[in-house]
Amino acid sequence: MPFSASPSLNPVPLWHVPTDQARLSMIGSRAFLLDAVGPLDLPLQRRIWALAQTVRQHPDVAELVPGMTNLLVVLRRTPKDVDGVVDFLQASWAAAGELQQPGRLIEVPTCYGGEHADDLPGICDYTGLSDREVVRRHQQGLYTVLALGSAPGFAYLAGLDPSIQVPRKKVPSLRMMRGTVTIGGPQTGIAALTGPNGWNALGFAELEVFDPAASPPTLLAPGDRVRFVPERIEL
Repeated sequence: MPFSASPSLNPVPLWHVPTDQARLSMIGSRAFLLDAVGPLDLPLQRRIWALAQTVRQHPDVAELVPGMTNLLVVLRRTPKDVDGVVDFLQASWAAAGELQQPGRLIEVPTCYGGEHADDLPGICDYTGLSDREVVRRHQQGLYTVLALGSAPGFAYLAGLDPSIQVPRKKVPSLRMMRGTVTIGGPQTGIAALTGPNGWNALGFAELEVFDPAASPPTLLAPGDRVRFVPERIEL
């Protein structure tokens, strides 16, 4: 049923929803951002994937942008019945299970340490671990792509060992090289572009995560699994 014509039987204002539901806000006149309430982890992200699969079937939905524990829903036109959209999204979220994305296993040859690992000493200071132990724990992880964002092709990777989780830097690097392997809080990643970056560098991978001429243009996709394979260790 189109949102432009359907009355809402149980309106739920955007600014007041029960705590067991998602947070909803409008972005412009025809986009809605659903933010999940809960920990940033793989099970919650799988619910976001399941929600996207359900919502994209609605005829009034023009585009979906899954993010980190959130989903941006863009409608084809400005809805006359905003509360009806809210009800639909909240009901879809309540019914969403966990979608298991099949994904691929992608191995990333990595040089740990070396000229691009500017933040490895700081990671060691923060964690109390030696550089070799930080590298060992990082390369032993099997990571899952939760979402793409921040820069074209950049993948947020879950599965980082809690013992090497380091907060993002208060003062970002002004020119971190594309391909730098990084840690940012509970996640790891590969810098997609050369430029300012607040994550902590511990290595480098010689690969393109984004190629606008390729199909698809991104190397990684939500649900893919990533393993960092030490190619060289320069400590």
